[in-house]
Amino acid sequence: MDSSYWRRQDPDKALFPDIEWSKPEQRSMAGRLGIIGGNKLGFAGVADAYETAKAAGVGDLRVLLPDALQKTIPRTIIDTVFGPTTLSGSLSKEALDEMLALGDWAQATLLIGDAGRNSETAIAYEAFVTRYQKPLIITRDAVDLVKNASTLLVERPETLLVVAFAQLQKLFQAVYYPKILTFSMQLASLVEAVHKFTITYPVTIAVLHKEHFVIAHNGQVVSMPWDNPMAIWRGSVATRAATYWLWNPGKPLEAISESIRT
Repeated sequence: MDSSYWRRQDPDKALFPDIEWSKPEQRSMAGRLGIIGGNKLGFAGVADAYETAKAAGVGDLRVLLPDALQKTIPRTIIDTVFGPTTLSGSLSKEALDEMLALGDWAQATLLIGDAGRNSETAIAYEAFVTRYQKPLIITRDAVDLVKNASTLLVERPETLLVVAFAQLQKLFQAVYYPKILTFSMQLASLVEAVHKFTITYPVTIAVLHKEHFVIAHNGQVVSMPWDNPMAIWRGSVATRAATYWLWNPGKPLEAISESIRT
């Protein structure tokens, strides 16, 4: 089997050293990232993403939260705007205007999760995904919230999905992709599957399997040994990926590969 599309990255040696060297030295050149997430019962993912993006060196940062959180967010999160909230404390349909305004300001937007399971919030998120035209990163439970727009997601250019293996299974099923993913499948089989999937669709996929983090874009695949799944579940992996992608537009595979190594 030809596997020239598959490159294996050593955590101690960059596959794409130019990515780290191109990191902007001036904050004004380091990009604008918007983060959307949170509900009145949880915003840990938002808080972690905020600190991670700052530490990674993002230029400017704004966070959109449900207005139910106005009195409870940490004082360390200062770049915040608030949107209308449902009775359950997550963003409502009326928050779409705030979401789009944040998207207009940002050069990339991260849907970080902790968004709640409200159907009205799902409608707002799906509408945002439909109308937003810039790089979009989706992870954690935000992926589940937009599951009804799965076909749109995989056909949307400049989209990165940082997903759990079970979420990737559901995505393949939702778009009727003729490949069944199983937890027992070998790493090489998954690599081949995402290789073909990202030839078919312009979406970029990042997923953990068999203690390896796998990134696929445009049929090219990079894998790296990975022993810190909590970094993925907390959202810090997606946040670093978003930050590095800001610095390297048009190079999602290279940017994400370097972001997980450093």
